[in-house]
Amino acid sequence: MNIVEVQEVTKRYSHHTALNKVSLSVRQGAIFGLLGPNGAGKTTLIRILNRITLPDEGRILFEGHPLQNEDVSKIGYLPEERGLYKKMKAGEQALYLAQLKGMSASEAKKQLKLKFEQYQISDWWNRPTEELSKGMQQKLQFIITILHKPSFLILDEPFSGFDPINTNLLKEEIMTLSREGTTIILSTHNMTSVEEICNEIVLLNKSQKILEGNIYDVKQRFKDNTFKFEIANEQLPDASLFGDAFQLISQQPNEHTTAYTIRISDGHSSNELLQLLSQQCRIVSFAEVLPSMNDIFIQQVENFNTEHHAE
Repeated sequence: MNIVEVQEVTKRYSHHTALNKVSLSVRQGAIFGLLGPNGAGKTTLIRILNRITLPDEGRILFEGHPLQNEDVSKIGYLPEERGLYKKMKAGEQALYLAQLKGMSASEAKKQLKLKFEQYQISDWWNRPTEELSKGMQQKLQFIITILHKPSFLILDEPFSGFDPINTNLLKEEIMTLSREGTTIILSTHNMTSVEEICNEIVLLNKSQKILEGNIYDVKQRFKDNTFKFEIANEQLPDASLFGDAFQLISQQPNEHTTAYTIRISDGHSSNELLQLLSQQCRIVSFAEVLPSMNDIFIQQVENFNTEHHAE
């Protein structure tokens, strides 16, 4: 089941088209990566999903019906540009914003106390927000965003400014929310985070969708039959093994092993290579090289820009 369906959405600003007939589906329970270079249309799409602005054409379905103002209560949104009242005390502010999302004061305070302890900011409950570090302010806003247990969560660059320990804390929380049934859109330029926690992605560029799918399927689509393996140094393969069928890309000797990167030509298989290697050598490791999301991102954006520049 899809919790969100974006159908042929177009949004124009003056002489600029921010989204051009974009369609995509977000599956219930997915951690969905919303990717694209600056100016691709990601922020515009997020604003439409939050009913901050409306599309000029197309429509958004939420839980099977056209998205309406009442649905916003089921949505949690952490914007890239954080917005907290600097003079308000951290606990007072979190309590106020939680009640705006429909929580009772008693339940909100109970849940906030637990979250403040989990994120190690309990000592700051009665301190003005302006006295919190940037990282602590981000923790506070993340807590406020997820506290009312939204069924649909939109996170825009949630790891920006966090150290590795707090980044991992947030990633664990995001994955826990997903396991509990929350659907999450994650907009980020950090492709390592996408690889670690997203299971589906869409890539926007210059207002258009240029790639969409399950991360595993996307990687399979762009792999190029490259393999890495390590061979024990006491018995290295004969140089004649490498040629038209198995093209040697790199060879890196180490203390006890030598690492090879090979591209297998069409018409040949990894099983064939393994069989030849096993007859000559002791294989320490053998694995296919799949492209990273960072490589796919760069390649697809550059290809799109080249094709459209030529037009």
